Amino acid sequence: MKKELYVGSISARATEEDIRHLFSISGTVTSIHLIRDAQTGEFKGCGYVRMATPEQTKDAVETLDGALLIDKVLTVSIARPQPPQKKKQFGGGRRGPGQERRPRGGKK
Repeated sequence: MKKELYVGSISARATEEDIRHLFSISGTVTSIHLIRDAQTGEFKGCGYVRMATPEQTKDAVETLDGALLIDKVLTVSIARPQPPQKKKQFGGGRRGPGQERRPRGGKK
């Protein structure tokens, strides 16, 4: 079993310390990652909590899914692995039929 949890419906008023305190009911919290919008930095209301052992992770799901934190009811589940992201290609890209590479500095 995994050690990472997905936590949804987190109050905008909740701090990382509030989350650590709540999840410590189930064991040792080793890390917390709160999701923020890349452009605005605004908190998206969800994040990931990593516990020390798979047993603690299971206990956190059983104990804290549906728990009230400040003014919102949390959703807590085992985090699903993210699919690997494709690397972005810069320049060149794919060429279609009849589109061959032209040498630099000269005309074809």
